[in-house]
Amino acid sequence: MCGLVGFVGGLAGDDQFADSAVLQRMADTIKTRGPDDAGYWADSDRRIGLGHRRLSIVDLSPAGHQPMVSGSGRYVVVYNGEIYNHLDCRTALAMSGASVEWRGHSDTETLLAGFDAWGIQGTVERCIGMFAFAVWDKQTRTLTLARDRLGEKPLYYGWQGTGQHATFLFGSELKALKEHPAFAASIDRNALCLLMRHNYIPAPHSIYQGIAKLEAGCLLTVSLAQPEPKVVRYWSAAAAAVAGCAAPFAGTPTQAVDALEVLLKSAVQQQMMADVPLGAFLSGGIDSSTVVALMQEQSSRPVKTFTIGFNEEGYNEAVHAKAVAKHLGTEHTELYVSPQQALDVIPRLPTLYCEPFSDSSQIPTFLVSQLARQQVTVSLSGDAGDELFCGYNRYVMADKLWQKLSVLPAGSRRLAARGLNALSPSRWNALLGPVQGLLPGTLRQANLGDKLHKAAGVLASGSVDALYLGLVSHWDDPASIVIGGTEPPTLLTGNAPALDGLDDIQRMMALDALTYLPDDILVKVDRAGMGVSLEGRVPFLDHRVVEFAWSLPQSLKLRDGVGKWVLRQVLYRHVPKELIERPKMGFGVPIGDWLRGPLRDWAENLLDEARLQREGYFNPGPIRQKWAEHLSGARNWQYHLWNVLMFQAWLAEQ
Repeated sequence: MCGLVGFVGGLAGDDQFADSAVLQRMADTIKTRGPDDAGYWADSDRRIGLGHRRLSIVDLSPAGHQPMVSGSGRYVVVYNGEIYNHLDCRTALAMSGASVEWRGHSDTETLLAGFDAWGIQGTVERCIGMFAFAVWDKQTRTLTLARDRLGEKPLYYGWQGTGQHATFLFGSELKALKEHPAFAASIDRNALCLLMRHNYIPAPHSIYQGIAKLEAGCLLTVSLAQPEPKVVRYWSAAAAAVAGCAAPFAGTPTQAVDALEVLLKSAVQQQMMADVPLGAFLSGGIDSSTVVALMQEQSSRPVKTFTIGFNEEGYNEAVHAKAVAKHLGTEHTELYVSPQQALDVIPRLPTLYCEPFSDSSQIPTFLVSQLARQQVTVSLSGDAGDELFCGYNRYVMADKLWQKLSVLPAGSRRLAARGLNALSPSRWNALLGPVQGLLPGTLRQANLGDKLHKAAGVLASGSVDALYLGLVSHWDDPASIVIGGTEPPTLLTGNAPALDGLDDIQRMMALDALTYLPDDILVKVDRAGMGVSLEGRVPFLDHRVVEFAWSLPQSLKLRDGVGKWVLRQVLYRHVPKELIERPKMGFGVPIGDWLRGPLRDWAENLLDEARLQREGYFNPGPIRQKWAEHLSGARNWQYHLWNVLMFQAWLAEQ
């Protein structure tokens, strides 16, 4: 895992724009992404510069140093990621007749040999892995940027400056781009609207005007002769979903479980490739337990596993993780985090997430990454199981709600919504707690009061798509609070792909895989891990697993109102069912309570009405109203407020 930076353009021979000093300043801002080595390559006459920070994972020798030049001398690359099948690619190169004098065994060198033999896109299409890279073609004087199929690794880009100083900047994180003298740092208020709705800024948007995120599964080419970036999609999650549903798996359920286990074992085995210590995050849930079980089955020694616990009721999974670890025989490390330890992370968030980001589970994600980094350099996780195998409660909730709501008049739905909002979430929890205690474990819901208030917000939906948007939205009308902002259309608000042949739940799953997964979950994991120089790997995002998962009939994922059926069957071959069956619990912290307690003064300062007016980004009225209602306990506005607070905290660091 590494970090990359670079630029094309500026004045030829102008040291301010085209020497390694600029590259070094840019790369130094992302040193935690690669603390082991640094390298720079610049051609002032061609006005191109590439910089790299290296976290040595495979081939720790100087043979893995970057920027790296291909054997032909044509290509120069800076690369972040892992190509898990790169040794297979070397075999394929040899069988194709390519003559390569290997200098080491790094996957970077394999990539470059592939570029020489197959071209850039031809190489990428053969790769299984996670990556973002920038490669300069000396022959055509063209820069190509690439991002992996599912968006595990980040890559920002955009033109900045005008006239002779116009420069195309790119890098793993925004803070690197800010170090270039051409960077303007103009905040995009439309992107701020997106943050208020989603708690993240979806690709291709970024918080800065003129800077975009390269979308997952895409290649971008740009040159001084053709300055308008050309983006080509070489793989599509939407197309994979449509193709899978159009040609469903035809075997028996047992055959499906067998096939999935074989694929997952292969993905896990490949992702255990490392020349440094390796471990895994373990929550004790279905996804992480499956990954760890398949790791342990293929390891000759106990796998190192890590979890953090909280003493607050409803937020602690450590006891379940410990039981799974004991059964599998892993070398397990757990840390019970005090509220103060969690609170101490908050001042670091604007630096860790150099673009405002407000998924509050960023706090425990950083803490578990910090814990793991004390012993390992690589950690596997169970992310993406929910999107692929129908694991989120909102899928079933939205489908069941719509089946009932669609037959009711809109007026009746609005009346029901007012009834649900009549009691605070905490009051609902108190009233329904005894009732939940009488239900089977699989039917119990954590933080039910919050879920009822969320449901109230979507009762008046006119379609299942609108209902789903309501379930995944925070501020429903972001432009009403962002001064001068207009919410751009996204995949969820007007630009949705066709997704032909998918039913309502499958469409929700696909949209999550296209938006929430790459723009929230994977951003959270990447920045938290890279903040402590820890490489995170996600076996479920092997594209072969993704494509197979989409081919499985929905009946093998959702059965009797319970998701992940087929994945559960794989896990139950390794872990007793009774260790796993329990209500789904989010990986979060009690932000709502903290805002009324130890975070109150911090939040009050950031939400001060005069401050909001002075800064000029937010309309203070609705924010102050929600803050007052939250403090009184009348409503739980933690998600809405955390969106604003994370932007405010980020803004204060600019």
